[in-house]
Amino acid sequence: MENVKLTEYSHGAGCGCKISPDILESILTTTHKSITYPELLVGNSSNDDAAAYDLGNGTSVLSTTDFFMPIVDDPLTFGKIAATNALSDIYAMGGKPLMAISILGWPINVLSADIARQVIDGGRAVCDAAGIPLAGGHSIDSSEPIFGLAVTGIVNNKQLKKNNTAIAGCQIFLTKPLGIGILTTAQKRKKIEPEHIAIAIEAMCTLNKIGAELSALEGVVALTDVTGFGLLGHLGEICKGSGISAVIQYDRVPLLPNTKKYLEMDCVPGGTINNFNSYGHTIEEMTEEQKSILCDPQTSGGLIAIVKNERVSEFLEITTRAGLSLKSIGQTCEPSEKLIKVI
Repeated sequence: MENVKLTEYSHGAGCGCKISPDILESILTTTHKSITYPELLVGNSSNDDAAAYDLGNGTSVLSTTDFFMPIVDDPLTFGKIAATNALSDIYAMGGKPLMAISILGWPINVLSADIARQVIDGGRAVCDAAGIPLAGGHSIDSSEPIFGLAVTGIVNNKQLKKNNTAIAGCQIFLTKPLGIGILTTAQKRKKIEPEHIAIAIEAMCTLNKIGAELSALEGVVALTDVTGFGLLGHLGEICKGSGISAVIQYDRVPLLPNTKKYLEMDCVPGGTINNFNSYGHTIEEMTEEQKSILCDPQTSGGLIAIVKNERVSEFLEITTRAGLSLKSIGQTCEPSEKLIKVI
């Protein structure tokens, strides 16, 4: 079997490859007169995780896609991470995935077909774990390796979770620790110890299935996942869309082990700077450490859940039963001059 280091064949890594929020906004701005589709419950207007189309029988079909360049060197692991990340969008809407098709871009004259097969096998393994088929896909010959999924899911309309329905006076929870961007940057620069990147890989390969369970809770008023825009970017989307603000208690934000160690070694991904330059004006003044961690682009990150105070115990009962040990990392509040304050 070939010994290949996939990260050496791409200019970016994982969700850190995402186009920065401000540039993306300019790309999506259009003068085209759109047709209104009443059945489209969630489209691209709210920057949500997946589209939701009402089937007229009390349920909606969910549709999403996500793909990126290698974030780890091992092909099988890359496939697993990319698939886990793509499926997260369905869970973040409170839905259940039904099937997926693959998206593959491959520099076939540089990397063998066998390596591509290993990547797709990683995607198959994750789809099997989610209980869905990897039912097909599309491939192109590209200059850099790219892999991801287009995923179809389903959700009960009453349990559909959005990112623009939060209210003031709620607790904020995060289901996975931060630090993915910092640790994977340390790996790319050959500074990380194997056992440290292994913990990050385990987190990236953990499905956000808990989102489908949380959809049944009326007390969960908004849900989204944390990916390339970092915690503050995705929380900022919740606040902007919902017309509220938020306060984050920095010392309560969970971090992957050794995140600060590699931060001190200046392992900050370029995506962090792009993120802050895009939305830093909406955040109250932070320290450099807070900026580097809270704007760190996550790949296959956790879910942000906004939970009513009176329903927190019910929320924690479900998450604890799922093996998660969570605590509130902040609160939502009435709108103020800035979207988010870090204390």
